[in-house]
Amino acid sequence: MAGSVALLLCMGPSLARAEITPLVWSEAGVFEAKLPVAAGKFAEVCGPVAEGQRIAWQFEADQALDFNIHFHLGKQVSFPERHKQVQRAQGELTVSAPQDHCWMWSNRGVSAGTLTLHLKRL
Repeated sequence: MAGSVALLLCMGPSLARAEITPLVWSEAGVFEAKLPVAAGKFAEVCGPVAEGQRIAWQFEADQALDFNIHFHLGKQVSFPERHKQVQRAQGELTVSAPQDHCWMWSNRGVSAGTLTLHLKRL
């Protein structure tokens, strides 16, 4: 029993940490995912996109979340899209820099949520 408790205590921080989901396109140029967003945590989908690429995106969540699309250029973070406390949103991203882009949701609530994401290359 003591060994089990010690194992759980060691695993605790990794269980609480939010994970980044890699953006992997299907042959049809689509990415879809259903993602959990723990209370006080975030969910993030990140991957490489080509400069000039157009991506239609939409999501729906079961509760209000903060949402953004961002990418890093050195130490600078750029946000082509940013929304506070929304349950759904959609749009079209035209990639201005050949960098990994991330779709990110933050849960400021006290209960876990779930979202469904759909991305399509145009």
